[in-house]
Amino acid sequence: MPLSPHASIGIALDEVDTPALVLDMDALERNLLRMADAVKGSGVRLRPHAKSHKCAEIARRQIAAGAVGVCCQKVSEAEALAQGGVADVLVTNEIVGKQKLARLARLVREAKVGVLADDAANVADLDAAARAEGVRLDVLVEVNVGADRCGIEPGEPALALARRIAALGNLRFAGLHAYHGSAQHLRGAEERRAAIAAASEKAHVTKALIERAGIACETVTGAGTGTFLLESSSRVFNEIQPGSYVFMDADYNRNVWEEGWPRFEQSLFVLATVMSVPASNRAVLDAGLKASSVDSGMPLVHERPGAEYVKASDEHGILKIAVGAKAPKLGEKLLLVPGHCDPTVNLYDSFVCVRRGKVEALWPVTARGAVW
Repeated sequence: MPLSPHASIGIALDEVDTPALVLDMDALERNLLRMADAVKGSGVRLRPHAKSHKCAEIARRQIAAGAVGVCCQKVSEAEALAQGGVADVLVTNEIVGKQKLARLARLVREAKVGVLADDAANVADLDAAARAEGVRLDVLVEVNVGADRCGIEPGEPALALARRIAALGNLRFAGLHAYHGSAQHLRGAEERRAAIAAASEKAHVTKALIERAGIACETVTGAGTGTFLLESSSRVFNEIQPGSYVFMDADYNRNVWEEGWPRFEQSLFVLATVMSVPASNRAVLDAGLKASSVDSGMPLVHERPGAEYVKASDEHGILKIAVGAKAPKLGEKLLLVPGHCDPTVNLYDSFVCVRRGKVEALWPVTARGAVW
């Protein structure tokens, strides 16, 4: 049976039932404008990563603000976004398996779609799937530029794979994917700068090698919220993929930012209710592991000095209240800053969009649970 709605348009934030995923509309809109301003005039295309929000409404707003399209990680995400009106999607992942490949190829009939590869056998499977659907699929070679996750090694191995893609009639070699994911959360600015300098050099050498072999390499794409200005200024990358900038989270907010770096605001929160105050130094919220991801640390209690979220179980969040701090009252509602925005969003069906304390809209998390 359908669940009762936890919010309706026009009610006050304090009336929203909890736990709820709250989006500060003013902060979101400022973040979209700041990213657009940051890349304006750089000659670098903006292709934000939709795995952060999984929401067609936000993707459409990013495109309206100048993005060429979006990225996602799963075929199901790409399907959901395309059905939501997003016409250009790059799946920044390797897609393996007959069913997934068939769905990916079919999606080319609905939207401009690209995908990554780091293995010749997978390239052959991509070609077969595209041939079966009578489409031509864009494929980028994923290069390992330091993250040590997916990706073929730069240089000759990447060239050999690019040659393989370019030789197949149902595929089009579309460039290189050179994302250094682990660099995004290096805390110091100099650490991030050094990591991206090394990644850019690997991408540059590989691109030059491919072009000397007579193969056009039109795109070098990568970057995230923690490093995108470095890739933009590298003269190697001509497309960037920041995602978390729309929301931010506790983990990104621990980074030390360079002077001149855009200051993206916290726009995403989890609204929680104090369900128990069993002691003067302890309170319990109704938001635990099922309400906020803790893979990057516990959420932070927003603008409530002396209240620390110290432990999460399935349905409970334990707050430690410092001596002398204002103790929360039973039934009081608090905003939490998630430790990691992406997996937190995936826990909810919708965003409760709030402007100046009132609910303005309810946006579905279009690709919520789309993990296949």
